[in-house]
Amino acid sequence: MEIKVKLSNLRTAPRKVRQVVDLVRGKKVSEAQSLLLFTVNKSARNVSKLLNSALATARNDLKIDETNLFISKITVDEGPKLKRWHPMSRGRAYPIIKRSSHIVLTLSDKNPNAKKEDKKSALKEIKAQPEIKAAKKEVKKTRKTTKK
Repeated sequence: MEIKVKLSNLRTAPRKVRQVVDLVRGKKVSEAQSLLLFTVNKSARNVSKLLNSALATARNDLKIDETNLFISKITVDEGPKLKRWHPMSRGRAYPIIKRSSHIVLTLSDKNPNAKKEDKKSALKEIKAQPEIKAAKKEVKKTRKTTKK
């Protein structure tokens, strides 16, 4: 199971946010939280809030145990730029570009194959039910008659 959360238009340059994101990429959630707690960089607080939001979604909405989760993918993309001007002497103006960033965080289970196996076994149980078998045979008969 994957949990995907986004933080858009963070008013910090993507280059600065990537420094923090590189620390936690691929780590377990508990390790990532402790790293972010003691990281001095300003953007660590925002990444920590995003991680906590993803954890709350996993815990409350999807009923997933937090101990099995890890950060499978985290990306920082460039957001819109605010363009400002700084007045200089002799009527000149120098540009100031205030950058923003978008962060996308994806949490995954440690053992994703277990979920797939559960789904496969559930599908096998459903297919084994006699009503479904009868319905499938009926559908096949109707398909053959409509083709002729």
